[in-house]
Amino acid sequence: MLILGLSSLFKNDTAAALVRDGAVDSALENYKLQPNVTRGIPEAAIQYCLWKGGVTWSDIDVVAIAGDPFRGWGRRAFSRRCLSLVAPVATSYQQGKELRRFASEWTDIRILRQRLEDTHKVISLDHHSCHAASAFFLSPFDKALILTLDGEGDGKAGLLAVGEGSQIRVQDTMSYSNSIGWVYSRVTDLLGFIPSKEEHKTQWLGLEGEPLQKDVFLRILRRPGEVFPKLDLRYFRRDLTGGFVPSDFLFDELGVPEEKSALTVEQKRNLASSVQAAITELISDLLASFQKKTGLQQICLGGGIFHNTLLVASLERKFGVGNIFVPPAPGNAGCSLGAAAWIWHQQMGKPRNPGIRSVYWGPTFARAEIKDVLDNVKARYTLHHTSERMLDTAAQLLLAGKIVGWFHGAAEFGPRALGNRSILASPWAPYVSENLNDYVKHRESFRPFAVSAREEDCARYFEDSPLCRFMNSLAVVRADADVLPRALQLPGGLVRLHIVEKGTNRLLWELLGRFGEHEAAPILVNTSFNLPGEPPVVRPRDAVRTFFCSGTDAVFVDNFLLTKWSSAYILNGRSV
Repeated sequence: MLILGLSSLFKNDTAAALVRDGAVDSALENYKLQPNVTRGIPEAAIQYCLWKGGVTWSDIDVVAIAGDPFRGWGRRAFSRRCLSLVAPVATSYQQGKELRRFASEWTDIRILRQRLEDTHKVISLDHHSCHAASAFFLSPFDKALILTLDGEGDGKAGLLAVGEGSQIRVQDTMSYSNSIGWVYSRVTDLLGFIPSKEEHKTQWLGLEGEPLQKDVFLRILRRPGEVFPKLDLRYFRRDLTGGFVPSDFLFDELGVPEEKSALTVEQKRNLASSVQAAITELISDLLASFQKKTGLQQICLGGGIFHNTLLVASLERKFGVGNIFVPPAPGNAGCSLGAAAWIWHQQMGKPRNPGIRSVYWGPTFARAEIKDVLDNVKARYTLHHTSERMLDTAAQLLLAGKIVGWFHGAAEFGPRALGNRSILASPWAPYVSENLNDYVKHRESFRPFAVSAREEDCARYFEDSPLCRFMNSLAVVRADADVLPRALQLPGGLVRLHIVEKGTNRLLWELLGRFGEHEAAPILVNTSFNLPGEPPVVRPRDAVRTFFCSGTDAVFVDNFLLTKWSSAYILNGRSV
C-alpha cells in the first residue's frame, strides 16, 4: 500500500513522505528544492517522492494531509483571539484573514483530489494528532505518554495523549489561545529575530544571560497553582488589526523598554534566558503531572517547540536519558511522516516497525550525473577511484586545518546536518569557530557548532543520549576525557553531539576513524552545508555553488574533489 503523507499546507516547512507498506520510501522538505516555496502543496517534494518510488498519482492509495482546514478555521475564527465586541473593524479583519486561509487550504485539497480522481483518497487529519503519530510511531517505545506543542495547528497549540502499540488515545488538548510557542515567538520578535523562523537564536542567546524575569513569564503562561498552560491576556493588547502584541504592562513587569532598538545586549540575553527557563519549568511540571496520572515513565515529544535541544536536554536530565523520544523532524515537516503513520497504524491497525535509525531519505545522485554537472559548470576536479584514497585525502585536508564540504549519498530528512550534506573541520584547527562563522556561515558568534563522533567512541568522551543520533538533544563532556576545545563547549560542559553509527553512515564513520589516528580524538566539527539564509544543499549543483560562494577550502561531491588555492598546495606532489 502506498501512502503519500503531506505536512500542513498552510504552515511553513511543507514536506512530503512516501510510505510503502509501513516503511518510509522517501521524504523531503519542499524548501530544500524550492527555497522560496515554503507553503501550499509541496510540489517539488511530491514529484521527488513519486520519482523515487517509481510511481504515479494513479498508484497512490491514500494522500494523508496533516491539517483539517474546516475544523481549524472554526476553532480560530470563533476564539477570543479573533473576536472582540469593542473592535468590530479589527474583528472583521481577523475573520477575513481566517477565511482567506481556509480558502487557500481548501483549494489545495481540491487540487489534490482532482489529481487522484477520487475524493475519498484524500484524507485531512488533525495537525496535532499527526505530531503525536510522528513522535510515538517512530519511537522505540511500546507504550508512552505523548506531548505535542507548537505555535498553532488547526486551532490547537498542543495535546496530551497515551500511545500503546498501534493506537494513540488523546487525553486533552490545548487551545491556540494558550500557546507556549506563540509566547516564545513574541519574545523572539522582541529580541530582533524573525518570529516563527529564528527561535533557535533565542535558545542559544539565552545561554549568555540570567533568567531574572522567569517568574514574569511563568505568570504569563499559567495561573498560580496550576500546571496546564493558561495565558494571562493582561500582558498583551490588540493592535489595529486585532492581533495580540506585548502590552505596556508586560514591559513594566519585565523592566525593559518597549522599543526593540533600545534593548541592551544584556537585557536581550536575560530575556532569552528567562523565557527559556520558564517554558522548561512549565513543560517539566506538565509532564510530571501527566506521568503521575498515567503511571507511564517513557515520553514522546512532538511539535516545533521540541526543536529546542536545550529544552529536550533539560527534560532528559529530569525524566531520565533513554526515557525521552523526539522524532528526527519534530516540527511541521515531520507531520508528513506522522500523517502517513496515522493512516497505517491508527486507522488500519497495522503493527509497528522497530524504532527509526536512519533518515537518509532524500535525493541521491549517480557518479555520472555528478560528473555531468561538474563538466557543465567547467569545474576543475580530481576523481578518486577508491573510497580509501578519497578518505585519506579528506583526512589529510582536515588535519591541515582546512574546512571541507562533504556531499555523499542521500540527503537527510529534517533540520540537522547528519553527515551526508555537511561541512566538516578539525576541532583543533586554529580559530575554527571564528573561521566557520566569519567566512562560511556568517552567523552570530553565540550559536554553537556541533561535533560528530563514532558511536563506540562516544562513551569515552561524552555522557550522551540516544537522541544525539539525530542531534535532538545535548551531551556532556566527560571530566576525565576533556579534549574538546572550550570554544566548542556550552556552559556546564554541554555540547551539540552527532552520534555516527557504522551501519547508517559508514563513510563518515571511517573518516572519523582515520582523522582520530592522528589527532587527540576521532571527533570532527559538523555543520550544515549551506550559505546564510539558504537550505542545506541537496543537489550537486547546489554544492558547487555553495563551495565557490563561501570560505570552504575543499569539497567532496561523491568521490570528486574540488579545491581552492588555500588547500590545493597541501596535496601537491601526492598522487590521488
